[in-house]
Amino acid sequence: MHISSSAEKNFPSPQEWDEFTKRFPSGHLLQSWTWGEFKAHFGWQPLRIAAVEGNDIVAAAQILFRPLPVSRLTTAYIPKGPLVDRSVPATALLSAIHDICRRKRAISLKVEPDWEDGAEQRSWLEEQGFIPSKQNVQPRRTIVIDLTLDEEAILAQMKPKTRYNIRLAQRKEVSVRLGTADDLSTFYELLEATSRRAKFGIHTQAYYTQAWQLFAGQETMSLFLAQYDGKTLAALMVFAWGNKAYYMYGASSSEERQRMPNHLLQWEAMRWARARGCRTYDLWGIPDVDESEIGPDIALAEERGVLSAGMGGLYRFKCGFGGREVRYVGAYDYVYSKPFYRLLTAAWNWRRR
Repeated sequence: MHISSSAEKNFPSPQEWDEFTKRFPSGHLLQSWTWGEFKAHFGWQPLRIAAVEGNDIVAAAQILFRPLPVSRLTTAYIPKGPLVDRSVPATALLSAIHDICRRKRAISLKVEPDWEDGAEQRSWLEEQGFIPSKQNVQPRRTIVIDLTLDEEAILAQMKPKTRYNIRLAQRKEVSVRLGTADDLSTFYELLEATSRRAKFGIHTQAYYTQAWQLFAGQETMSLFLAQYDGKTLAALMVFAWGNKAYYMYGASSSEERQRMPNHLLQWEAMRWARARGCRTYDLWGIPDVDESEIGPDIALAEERGVLSAGMGGLYRFKCGFGGREVRYVGAYDYVYSKPFYRLLTAAWNWRRR
């Protein structure tokens, strides 16, 4: 076994890398070569590290470095990785990762493996010198729909109201179609409207356009639009990577909401993913709160502060599709410079507020 980086000759090709990220059990879209190239357009510097046995990658990590405006320092991040099985190759890979992070003058390294939360997973990370982080970048908790079921079974495991709303949208003449590059401006207009209404931040239009250009060209992403009477009411971007699909970006108008376009939109995206051979559909995040804490009255949960204001509707909507609630192990940090790490953490907390 040998360790190599993408800065070296004879490193596995982008195609070999992506095939590994698709077949590895905890492989993820955010560890794909294409995702690294995507983030490179927005201030990140991707570098890939692989443990290779023979001609096969056995462990890997895509590290994203972000330059900081202080003494050529950086911060390092491995989204939904590293891709390791917590064995000998993992230890060798982590050693190489730390060497590179130190050479890149990283203050710290944040990892967010795509592992379900558990004592074994937490213990392994802590044994490797990582500390739990309060700053998660990706959602800690989500809903995952099983697409191996037939369509009637998928509908049957939804909550009755959600199933009713999907059929209501169909009866109310809402149609769903695949979008093209020409629809990206409409999608962004809906994002801006949703951002103002729900008071959350969005990326620039260039961000979503770049995602389209890189992923749609590989046929691993589609834009769906829900329409009524020639007007677009809602839209979403869904990504397919290996046998997993991810709903990542969505937006809707305030008009004609009684026609339930968002419910039909999600259903058609699931059908698209299932037809492509995806086995799961990730709804990409719900509030990180146990259902027992929320209780039956979501409005009351918001009043009590169990759910952030405005999050009750999102929680109700996504949980309505049934599926399995998954909580990940979360973010862990490896600290290279304690004084700068404290400053970085304070800046992160300020930005979040």
